[in-house]
Amino acid sequence: MTARRLHSIARRHGTPVVVIDHDIIRRNYASFRKHLPRVQVYYAVKANPAPEIISTLYKAGASFDVASLPEFMLVYENIKRLPARQRQEFIWDKIVYANPIKPRETLQELDQYKPLVTYDNRAELAKIRRFAPHAGLALRLRVPNTGSIVELSSKFGCDPGEAVDLIEEAFEAGLTVEAVSFHVGSQCTNFENFVQALNIAAAVIREAASRGRQIKILDIGGGFPVPYDRHVRPFSALARRINAEIGRLFPAGMQILAEPGRFLVATAAAAVARVIGKAVRDGKTCYYIDDSVYHTFSGIIFDHCQYRLKAFKKGPLEICSVFGQTCDGLDTISHSEQLPGLEIEDLVYSENIGAYASASATWFNGFPPAKVVHVNL
Repeated sequence: MTARRLHSIARRHGTPVVVIDHDIIRRNYASFRKHLPRVQVYYAVKANPAPEIISTLYKAGASFDVASLPEFMLVYENIKRLPARQRQEFIWDKIVYANPIKPRETLQELDQYKPLVTYDNRAELAKIRRFAPHAGLALRLRVPNTGSIVELSSKFGCDPGEAVDLIEEAFEAGLTVEAVSFHVGSQCTNFENFVQALNIAAAVIREAASRGRQIKILDIGGGFPVPYDRHVRPFSALARRINAEIGRLFPAGMQILAEPGRFLVATAAAAVARVIGKAVRDGKTCYYIDDSVYHTFSGIIFDHCQYRLKAFKKGPLEICSVFGQTCDGLDTISHSEQLPGLEIEDLVYSENIGAYASASATWFNGFPPAKVVHVNL
């Protein structure tokens, strides 16, 4: 999206505003399918749960990874117009509940839909057996997350050495393990994580087969990196590595699915904010904008992501600090931004802010989240 169009939208709708371009979402989805043709796309709804995004991806042919009952219902709203039988087939084939830990109330509600749900320990297995006995199971493995921006292996995944025992125990309990899954960590720029994880999963599936337990599905999770900067290697290079390992390790009949979230939506959104304050502190210019790390820029705090700011006006660049609008010292967007000299009421924007940003915005300090505008629906 051009800077001129962003500026026009901000003038029309006011600031702060987040603009989501659905043409880019469709292009990202097509790119994923092109480079990983054997892999079915299950969009990780938590990356950005906007109903408009879910609808666009549903129409494009995507499946969905949900991690809560409200996320499940967001997807369900898009498919409830289908006849009951087709709706159930969609849930079974195209929705995976990928949160390994679920409250019993959620399992009780999900059981009627017979979904595919993830587990990684015996306590969770016992809960599923009691409260969602009609669900299919996916065992999540612990795999290396080295070099990923958001590490997940310390929280989720069973040790590969106990994996087959957990599969066996599920079958003995009258349940069916359909899949083995893993996640290499969010924004994974270390491609070896995928290589190692695929080899670990293959070994577990082979051992399970030796005990008479056939696994039909491999879920390779998310973590596909977004080009936030020039240091991120292209997705096509990662895809070549993944395709080679899948072809070497798994039979043609194995169903492969993945859970990209960030990859599909990060580059599809830009945020526009207004300069509401200006000061000089210790010789450095400081700007204050009408957004914050409690709102659109929340990914700075919990997603370990730094969003670069740009100005619509031209001029010599200088190092400055940019702060959010809340009355909190933590609300620092950048201490080393390069911007031209700005004045109060000037606008700035940040690109590649579609994932884990407005999705986690709050009402802290009484400030509402930024308005979201969808274009090219």
